[in-house]
Order: sequence, then structure tokens, then C-alpha cells
Amino acid sequence: MPGSNVDFLFALFETQRLLRLYAEKQARRFGLTKAQWSVLAKLERTEGLKQTEIADLLEIQPITLTRLIDKLYELGLIERRSDDSDRRVNRLYLTEAARPLMLQLNGLRNELTQTALAGLSPADTNLLVAQLETVKNNVREALQTAAAAPTPEPFKEPTYG
Repeated sequence: MPGSNVDFLFALFETQRLLRLYAEKQARRFGLTKAQWSVLAKLERTEGLKQTEIADLLEIQPITLTRLIDKLYELGLIERRSDDSDRRVNRLYLTEAARPLMLQLNGLRNELTQTALAGLSPADTNLLVAQLETVKNNVREALQTAAAAPTPEPFKEPTYG
């Protein structure tokens, strides 16, 4: 394997960090944070999700998500609807006012992708995506294996007397 594992991880983590920063900066053009954009994107793909489901998908704490949703609600971009089977639960939907913004954000996503992949041929891009999918699947499998393995007993100091 060329290079060391540390080089791979550093490059991957640094790339992710820079992409996140760049997306954050570009999202501000539309008066949003990247986190708000992420919530809207999840809802665009699957409307009617519960807040807890979105929090799980985005891997954020429910209280953090509540603040994001409150702000998006204030901006008129999402609406809360009661769940038919459980009135304590709200399901989230994009408003009609959010639809034109989502088209602009999809254009921004394409712009970010073009910027990140500049200088790569379509074949190189396809290979990169396929390789990243392999890495992702390897890590997902390792997580599942680790979750299924028994947890070792914590080390205990011997007691005397």
C-alpha cells in the first residue's frame, strides 16, 4: 500500500474538514448554516421524518436539532405536523417557500462538487467515488463486527487482604 495509513487518514480527515468549512461559507450566501442546510436536505429526501429520526441521521443531539428546527420554522422553511398515531410526535415537512431555495441549494451542491473535483476526469471521479464507497463499507462492516463482539471486562486492580 503506497504511503502510510496515517497519510491516508490525515488526507481524508483534512479533506472532510475543508469541504465542511467551504460548504459552511457558501451556505451563508443563502442565509443558512451548513447544519440548517443538512436538515433541509434530509427533509427534501424524506419528508415526514420525526425530529428524533433526523437527529439520528445527522448524528447530532436532539437539543441541537431542536434549535436548528426552531430557526428553520421561524424562517418559514419547514412546518411541524402532528403524527396521526401519536400526538406527542411532530413530523417535519418542507414548506412551499422552501422549494425554490432547495433548487438553489442543489445548484450550490453541484458547484461545491465541481470545485472539489476540478482537475479530475470523469473516469477518475467515478473511480474515486467507488473507492470511497469501498472504504465506507469496510468501516461499516468493522463497526458492525465490533458491535457484535462481547465487551471485555474492564481492568481491575487486584485487592489484597
